[in-house]
Amino acid sequence: MPEPFGGDKKVGRSVLWLAEQRLIRWAAPRVPAWIRSNHLTLATIPISFAIVLCGYAAQTQDAWLYVGAVFIFLQWVTDSLDGAVGRLRNEGFIRWGYYMDHFLDYVFLVSVLVSYMLLLPTDFILIHFFVLAIFAGYMVHAFLAFGATNQFRIAHLGVGPTEIRLLFIAINILLALFGKTHLRWALPYALGLATIGLVVVVYRAQKELAEYDLRQKKETGASL
Repeated sequence: MPEPFGGDKKVGRSVLWLAEQRLIRWAAPRVPAWIRSNHLTLATIPISFAIVLCGYAAQTQDAWLYVGAVFIFLQWVTDSLDGAVGRLRNEGFIRWGYYMDHFLDYVFLVSVLVSYMLLLPTDFILIHFFVLAIFAGYMVHAFLAFGATNQFRIAHLGVGPTEIRLLFIAINILLALFGKTHLRWALPYALGLATIGLVVVVYRAQKELAEYDLRQKKETGASL
């Protein structure tokens, strides 16, 4: 028999995982009955559009960065609750939820980076491209690792989606308080740290997969 689908069972714990799970267990039963799990998943579409609009508006009025932070928080709420609500009500959107949830996570990420891109001069577009490429690399790694192991790992080096969203919220608030010019010097450092993290994550993953392959080869040879 084929191995059961594991995309709906996330593995890996981030720094805030335990606190987040307690909050989700409390909130999921309190979601109104007319809001289904697929509604929560699809909410990322209008939220992402709103985040881009906030970035555009923040070019002339910094207060819109606070509004953008609120939308980032709302995306965390809907994205965290969709799976829990679906399981609680046995709605059955398992493979659909896996596909749409993670595709829309990419849409959300792009919307946040576009909103920051709108705040900087055009000569920073190349750095934004590399930031998007590195963050997308984490997603590509997660999907390839899932294909190889049937385990969907969402946290790396203690950092998961919740911590990333909190970082985005903090960036919005700091930019609103201290000015958008600080984004110019901070972005290259963020890119460097994210790149180092991706190298470490990929190195560990390929090492674990290689060791697994060698163990399988040894066990198969021993059984012949």
